[in-house]
Amino acid sequence: MTTPKDIATTVKAARRTLKLRQAELAAAAGVGVRFLIELEAGKPTVQLDKTLAVLNALGLDMALVSRSDTSSRGGRS
Repeated sequence: MTTPKDIATTVKAARRTLKLRQAELAAAAGVGVRFLIELEAGKPTVQLDKTLAVLNALGLDMALVSRSDTSSRGGRS
């Protein structure tokens, strides 16, 4: 199960890889710096639309995968 902390870690790592400051990424995504700080801190109640805007600005996609699909996770077929 993906947690808010997992998303936070991924966003922060991607931002640093791209050598963007928080203000730069926030501007590129059309969100406030405060929102980005909370997202990178793993706040569990951030807005989904703004989170998706940040992921888009970083060139990241979020995928929804059924937990019952064990074939892709090395489970039994």
